[in-house]
Amino acid sequence: MSLLNNNKPASRKTAGRGVAGAKGSSAKNSGTKNTRSKKTSSQSFGKIKKPVIEFWRYSLVALALCLLPMGVLWHTGGLQILEGGSGDNKGVRFLQDQGDARTVRTLEIPAYRGVITDRNGEPLAVSTPVVTVWANPRVLALDVDTLQPLAKRLGESVGNLRQRLKRYGNKEFMFLSRRMSPEDAEDILALGIEGVHGREEYKRFYPAGEITSQLVGFTNIDDRGQEGLELAYESWLAGVPGQRKVVKDRKGKIIKDLQLLRSEKPGKDLALSIDLRLQYLAYRELKAAMRKFRAASGSVVVLDVESGEVLAMVNQPSFNPNDRAQLDTAALRNRAVTDLLEPGSLIKPMTMVAALESGRYRPHTLVDTSPGYIKIAGKTFVDPVNYGTLDITGILTKSSQVGTTRVAMDLSPESIRDVLDRVGLGVSPGTGFPGETPGDLPSRHKWHPLEHAAMAFGYGISATPLQIAGAYGVLASGGLRRPMSLLRLDEAAAGQRVVDESTAVAVRDMLKTVIKKGGTGTRAEIPIYEVAGKSGTVHKVGREGYQEGRYIALFAGIAPADKPRLVTVVVINDPKGEAYFGGLVAAPVFSKVTADALRLLGVEPVAAVPTLAARAKAAREDAS
Repeated sequence: MSLLNNNKPASRKTAGRGVAGAKGSSAKNSGTKNTRSKKTSSQSFGKIKKPVIEFWRYSLVALALCLLPMGVLWHTGGLQILEGGSGDNKGVRFLQDQGDARTVRTLEIPAYRGVITDRNGEPLAVSTPVVTVWANPRVLALDVDTLQPLAKRLGESVGNLRQRLKRYGNKEFMFLSRRMSPEDAEDILALGIEGVHGREEYKRFYPAGEITSQLVGFTNIDDRGQEGLELAYESWLAGVPGQRKVVKDRKGKIIKDLQLLRSEKPGKDLALSIDLRLQYLAYRELKAAMRKFRAASGSVVVLDVESGEVLAMVNQPSFNPNDRAQLDTAALRNRAVTDLLEPGSLIKPMTMVAALESGRYRPHTLVDTSPGYIKIAGKTFVDPVNYGTLDITGILTKSSQVGTTRVAMDLSPESIRDVLDRVGLGVSPGTGFPGETPGDLPSRHKWHPLEHAAMAFGYGISATPLQIAGAYGVLASGGLRRPMSLLRLDEAAAGQRVVDESTAVAVRDMLKTVIKKGGTGTRAEIPIYEVAGKSGTVHKVGREGYQEGRYIALFAGIAPADKPRLVTVVVINDPKGEAYFGGLVAAPVFSKVTADALRLLGVEPVAAVPTLAARAKAAREDAS
């Protein structure tokens, strides 16, 4: 019935007919075929059969559509909830670590450095808040509009700033300016330049400036001790920085504080033994003497006899630790602790201690110094004049070289050296100050006569001004040797007896005559206090031995002499001019510093002491 049926072969009946019949039939069939073909074709285009989808295909697609969101949910859960195994790069732990590596940062919280004060609580070193400005060169634009206002506030040219940024172009951090004042840093940060940030820090400030500079020392740009007690007590003063975790964006800005990991711990405070009032007095008088005598350098040490604490320690030249732009390295040294010198005549009282301990001498034992010189192993020692016969006290009064040599050669060199060792020479003072030196006290199996004699009046040995102060402290304390301290002591050490009290008192009484008329230290006199002391003048040592015309002027004294409270040592190195003797250059400094110090400490005079002028007036009245 379809078009396909017309193409079937004719039946046997039709095939048996004749040709004509066949032709007629063919024509008839042809017409019929065309008519049916058109009809059938028309019916075919009018009715299109709908496609049939098998059920299993439909079910498969539906299942796939249902599983797809479930798979998405499973994958999302795996990324957000499941941690993943070791080495797995698909778990939540991995993704969190990757995210944290890009945004979470641990920042240091700076710790406050401990305050250094004098014994009365006056600040000598404090930490002030500052801001360090830094940049991310990868983010900071290099155009003129951006760099010009930044360079102006940094105080440099645009070209120089651009060159610096280019040098760090492949890095994410560089300093623009370290330790600026918060106000100046705020002016820069207020520009809002992308890639410029600030970091809070602390900077050390020294209120006393150069008055305490060599003793206190200073810190570097990272707030670490570099010199002086800042270095010696670094672990005590330095605090422990804290840490906090923050989230930063890609531009380096903090957008969220996450967690405080560790709180910062401030450093411990340090109370020094010095009294800032006495420190200023010593600094003022030493600087005036330096200027007057055009000296190269100088030191003053004031020691508390009762405790061994150093109440003042100053040096010249000095420096300002708050402004080290033009710093001279020679000014850094705390010369009172680090610089060695030959004590010269300041050692003669120790020789007299050895003489008294021998039992062969008393303060009034006579010694013949005629004819005013003495030869030892080819070396001649000369007095300014022929003093004739002097007693032991007179030898100290006149500082007789000849008399000291005669006494020394009558003693064994070991006995003299033993006294020097007991009073602390040749031994480190033990203050803990960086660069502290023990000096040099030679020891011989067999002493050369020249070494024997020279040691008795302070040559051939070396000591620091602090060691000399400690040695005189033994005489002042009645033979007790106390450890010296640069820190305030809550309780004074008992001390070790190294010299018999009667011997120490006897030598101290002998030293009183040095200050009186006829002595070499009359300019050390203090009007209302009794003073005991000794002046000294030593040749400077050069590459080729002792230098002609170059000296070190010295004075060491005890006040009040009858009830000692202070020991003061003054060193004036290389004074210029005709006045270079210790009694002329160093003794006046001792007098001014010690007199004011005793008054500030409220030390009462033991007894009314007439001045030289008063004694001279009384002598004139007696003569009349």
